[in-house]
Amino acid sequence: MDVILLERVEKLGRIGDVVSVKPGFARNFLLPRGKALRATDANKAKFEAQRATIEADNAKRREAAEAQAATMTDVSVVLIRQASNAGALYGSVSARDIADAVTETGHKVLKSAVVLDKPIKTLGISTVKLVLHPEVTVSARVNVARSPEEAELQAQGVDVTADLFEREEAGFTEEFDATAEPGTLPADEAAEESTEA
Repeated sequence: MDVILLERVEKLGRIGDVVSVKPGFARNFLLPRGKALRATDANKAKFEAQRATIEADNAKRREAAEAQAATMTDVSVVLIRQASNAGALYGSVSARDIADAVTETGHKVLKSAVVLDKPIKTLGISTVKLVLHPEVTVSARVNVARSPEEAELQAQGVDVTADLFEREEAGFTEEFDATAEPGTLPADEAAEESTEA
């Protein structure tokens, strides 16, 4: 299906380009979101008549997005999630979670602006792309941790899951008393129990 793009679409084209796309992509994404028109003769004439206003509106939206991007230079958010000892999350971090966290820092971002290359399913720091306008993108750091203290350690570059494994390998050791009889308490614990009684 041929469509006329009303805005820049990544990996497809710029405003005014007539491109051929799969019918499902056009029906389900481009047309309902107002990103394109069907490439009919009537729509081509309509587009050419309105081209100046469409490009002017796009320029205004791009300038607003660039102004917002200038204020979002070092965006970093911390998300506290439950995870296993191996660092695997019970669930995953969604685009909505990231958008809400960035909005709490004072930068209004829609869920549709968050681009996740792959789902975040482990503890650690990830870089996420925020598309404020088809021509303006910024990146944000997402720090996923089990607690605020763990998030601080990760921000300093400590791998908390590796640190946890080192502590587990060290294990818990108890002083060995070779003279103790099986089933008896060590001398210091026996003394404590006798003073309590």
